[in-house]
Amino acid sequence: MIVVFSEISQNTSSTNVRETQAITDAARMFGCRVYTIPSDFAECETAENALAYVPTFDEAVLGVWVGYIPTYERYDAVYQAALSRNIHLVNTPDQFRHAMEFDQFYPLLGDLTPKSLIIHAAAQVDQVEREIGYPVFVKGAVKSDKESGWKAVVAHNESELRVLVERILRQQERSRGKAIVRQLVPLKILDEAPNGFPVAREYRVFLYKGELLARGFYWDIDPPPLTRHEDAEILEVARAAAHRVETPYVAVDVGQLATGKWIVIEVGDAQFCGLSHVPVLELWSKVKSFTL
Repeated sequence: MIVVFSEISQNTSSTNVRETQAITDAARMFGCRVYTIPSDFAECETAENALAYVPTFDEAVLGVWVGYIPTYERYDAVYQAALSRNIHLVNTPDQFRHAMEFDQFYPLLGDLTPKSLIIHAAAQVDQVEREIGYPVFVKGAVKSDKESGWKAVVAHNESELRVLVERILRQQERSRGKAIVRQLVPLKILDEAPNGFPVAREYRVFLYKGELLARGFYWDIDPPPLTRHEDAEILEVARAAAHRVETPYVAVDVGQLATGKWIVIEVGDAQFCGLSHVPVLELWSKVKSFTL
């Protein structure tokens, strides 16, 4: 049996909320025991209170959290509260951090991903021209601001970079106090999003202990066709990343360079990663069989 902690919401106005609902529905369909939990501790005050009505199981069971990226402290608190009920979340707090925070997983990925710098203050941007060169892509440790468009995440010189770094550092929820400056590599571009962001050939791959669960096109357009060879290449790169990060339940975003080579864009704790074009029923038909 799998226990699912779901942060479902009555508000269905956003894609994230709708996907959380779809995942929760799939978990119930496949026989998982679902318990809703609040998205913060504002009212319940503690993780223990948030899980107060969750039973203690006689035998150890595996748990999966379905919701929105928490802080390390919140994840740890819920993990410990679940453990007191003999529920073992699929990823430990340290495994969650290794997969979710860029500065944690980047040193492990090595040549699988573009060169990047971790910056803690705008005063450090002078390193970028020496070590990476321009243009660069800017994001926080857990999330970028790409929904605001290309200019919100790409800098062509030190002046532009300073503005973007200062902006992302102010967004604590995205940055965790760190700005990530990445080499802007030439990806294979298929289209352009309404906000001007280029749509690349990029796929999200869900894995558990290195085994493929499901994969799907990342962007919200009709998926381009994949050859059998390309599919195998994507899985090979995703498995290599998952092996290095050593987090059991992980999602790996794999993109294709203009040269045809596949690289890792980033990884994440799969409990908090959106579906994109990943088929939810295919994914959860595999999740239901997870074991400790």
